[in-house]
Amino acid sequence: MKLYIARRLLLLLPLLMGITFITFLLTKALPGDPAYGLVGERSNPETIEKIRKEIGADKGIVRQYAGYVSLLARGELGRSYYTNRKVLDDILEKFPNTMRLALGAMLLSVPVGLALGLLSALRKDSATDRLISGITISFLSVPVFWSGLILMMIVSLWLRLVPPSGTGDIRYMMLPCLTLALPSLATVARVTRTSVLGVYRLPYVRTARAKGLTKARITAFHVMKSALIPVITIIGLDFASYLNGAVLTETIFGWDGIGRFTMEGIMKRDYPVIMGCIITGTTVFVLVNLIMDVAYHIVDPRVRVHAEDR
Repeated sequence: MKLYIARRLLLLLPLLMGITFITFLLTKALPGDPAYGLVGERSNPETIEKIRKEIGADKGIVRQYAGYVSLLARGELGRSYYTNRKVLDDILEKFPNTMRLALGAMLLSVPVGLALGLLSALRKDSATDRLISGITISFLSVPVFWSGLILMMIVSLWLRLVPPSGTGDIRYMMLPCLTLALPSLATVARVTRTSVLGVYRLPYVRTARAKGLTKARITAFHVMKSALIPVITIIGLDFASYLNGAVLTETIFGWDGIGRFTMEGIMKRDYPVIMGCIITGTTVFVLVNLIMDVAYHIVDPRVRVHAEDR
């Protein structure tokens, strides 16, 4: 397993280089010139050319990319065109805020989603099952920006229970965490239900029933261990997406995290910020997926054997 983890970490370098190359080309293909955004479109051509020279936009795309790769080799992500601050410093400052949102959303969605999914599976085709299915489908159908605005209007503007936006303590976290958690909760619940029902049909579960084990014992010690594999996948993907920055949620609630920082970079054509956020997101996504693979190794012995064979 240690060799497998080391191999996965070594593969991160070529993956990052490929992502960096593709992202660099795509950002340069975006319409607009950051020089005009810095000084305004009515500025004289001499000023525009001076700004383009200062930010390196006057060079060919190959030279620009080579310069950016040399920055990465030194462990830097460049400087923002607008603030002249190091992008890495800004990301390190904002990432803990995004981590707080991600953990808060997971603490809401995972236990509730697992409980609802298990209850729905155990009471298959009952009124409880249909009610839970209706609720989860509703959560999945409503766009995040809509549910966020509705929660803000009801909880903050009408009831005045928590602040509507901003970055701060748990009062500021409640609405964005709940907004993020609702679709994730619904997905976890539905995947758990499907997975549990599928495991109940396997031969070893029928054998456990034939031995006289209670349904609670079979569920706790035989079914859930196997049923958790696809659920872990969903949890890992959701958590990685939250750590990459929930762009809409952070923008709606004015939360000072990676998602809002990325959106600001895109709107301003701040290429170093865009590149830095995407590289950070790729790294986080790969590392979270690696953690999920280790979790598979712990939960399911069949995955453990497969990893040892490799």
